[in-house]
Amino acid sequence: MVLKGKRALVTGSTSGIGLAMARALHAEGAEVILNGFGDDTLIAELQNELGGAVHFGANLLDVSAIEAMMAEAGPLDILINNAGMQHVAPVDEFPTDKWEAIIGLNLTAAFHTTRLAVPAMREKGWGRLINTASAHSLTASPFKSAYNASKHGIVGFTKTVALELAQNGVTANCISPGYVWTELIKGQIPDTMKARGLTREQVINDVLLAKQPTKKFVQPEEVGALALFLCREEAGNVTGSNWSMDGGWTAE
Repeated sequence: MVLKGKRALVTGSTSGIGLAMARALHAEGAEVILNGFGDDTLIAELQNELGGAVHFGANLLDVSAIEAMMAEAGPLDILINNAGMQHVAPVDEFPTDKWEAIIGLNLTAAFHTTRLAVPAMREKGWGRLINTASAHSLTASPFKSAYNASKHGIVGFTKTVALELAQNGVTANCISPGYVWTELIKGQIPDTMKARGLTREQVINDVLLAKQPTKKFVQPEEVGALALFLCREEAGNVTGSNWSMDGGWTAE
């Protein structure tokens, strides 16, 4: 139980990558605080699974909601900014409200949670800040201007925070997954099959995994395991880094 006695807030943790991270931390003794939207019954089941975890349904596009969540959550040892969203459109047709929302959730929300979590970590002399970035923090794809901007931005933000806290026992790092096998990805397959006239295997290998040399999806549990490592004492000198987990995508 390497995280026994540690308190961790994971945003966007009611499903997918965030939930896998929360489960990994809980398995090692951390008191996990959930954040995210979802069915009330499902969230109650997750709370029970994770030892009676507190859940906040705070809308992270609302600064006052973030401030209320952080105040009620209390001092944290671990903060994982994982919540995010995506929209695809040419830059000259990109809806301005979508731009604001993506930058707001993927980047600005992480600023607010971090600024509110840091004082207690600094005072305690120990803390772990982890931001979920993306392969798109290191490369780019057409029609994803807001997402690419937000993920490049979160890396720069993380590096700055790491430098500021380097002598305070607090680390800050990014995890940059490629395509992760989540319900969101699974749900895209039938529509893409229909739209492009492709088989399921063609959609997986020639569309979704076209840029991942391993031709394998990243599993949420793999991301959770990496987050857990970054929270361990052995990772105390790992800070300001961006960890790729993308099947070789950004090696090219």
